[in-house]
Amino acid sequence: MDQLVLSHVTKKYKTKTLGEVTAVKDINVSVREGECFSILGPSGCGKSTTLRMIAGFEDLSDGQIFLGGKIVSDKAKNIYVPPEHRGLGMVFQAFAVWPHMNVYNNVAFPLKVAKVPHSEIQPRVEAALKHCNLDGLEKTFPSDLSGGQQQRIALARAIVTNPKVMLLDEPLSNLDPKLRETMRFEIKKLQQEFNFTIIFVTHDQSEAMALSNRMMVMDMGNIQQIGTPTELYNKPVNKFVHSFLGQSNFTTVNIEDGRVFAKGIPQAIPVVAPKKMSGEVLLATRPNTIEINHKEGYKAKIVKRVFLTDFTEYLVGVGDQILRVQTPHRNMFRQGDDCYLKFPSPMWYEKTEENDRERAKRQII
Repeated sequence: MDQLVLSHVTKKYKTKTLGEVTAVKDINVSVREGECFSILGPSGCGKSTTLRMIAGFEDLSDGQIFLGGKIVSDKAKNIYVPPEHRGLGMVFQAFAVWPHMNVYNNVAFPLKVAKVPHSEIQPRVEAALKHCNLDGLEKTFPSDLSGGQQQRIALARAIVTNPKVMLLDEPLSNLDPKLRETMRFEIKKLQQEFNFTIIFVTHDQSEAMALSNRMMVMDMGNIQQIGTPTELYNKPVNKFVHSFLGQSNFTTVNIEDGRVFAKGIPQAIPVVAPKKMSGEVLLATRPNTIEINHKEGYKAKIVKRVFLTDFTEYLVGVGDQILRVQTPHRNMFRQGDDCYLKFPSPMWYEKTEENDRERAKRQII
């Protein structure tokens, strides 16, 4: 069953200096019950606007939104169900806990607003606190807790209402890296225990890939690709998705008579050229998939070696361009050494200019 459906959803803003801007353009997507669905993209891509329309904080300029098979927003029919009646749980980037209330009252607040009988409030709050590892802290005030504990209060307050859909808007970005990783697993565990659907908005690709069943990458108000994390990482539909998910090299090459040459050097790169492309194109590779060795492949030179925590990164000169190559620490080269490269799984893109100006404009809306 589809828990959430967006049909031809569009959002336009009128600004004094920039005129009319389409923040979200004709979005069509369905999210299944119990799924963790992430929306990701750079600042200004439309992901948070999409989430706010789902929540009911923003009205639509066009289209429809359905939750649990029921329509909650329809611009043409002037249907708008307010946020408090949509049955959603919400956790935001700012912890949004009330400093004058202790932990118990913070979590109980939405139940009191909904006029849930007092006899039901206590057991539901206690269960939510236990699931979020906050039991024993009922009388503590948020100012005495860490950032991670405050975010757990927000999670407990969201799940105490037994929502069918949980909206998470950059919920981990204010936490340190180790705590972020811990909270990812806790959110996934809560989803499995309560079987709610998650709509997770983030610009952090690692968070999205760790949590998601499927992901939607957006850019400048448009859907670029929807699929599983593996599909999007291994088979990106365009240069933007390739560059946004994981680290990327984009090497300008010329295809001549079925052979591939790096810009600035006559040595052919030992790869199979795409049949339907010619002239100047982009050879796209991941730094961790390039094979570097001492004997076979494309001869190049080590420009710089950087020792990192999990791998060694080499900056390698290919013609007049630089490639990043990541290898295990045992594969050692020194700066200035010759090396040989193999490209087992390259991808190819037409060389087009990105609309950086439009993207920058959207970031200030």
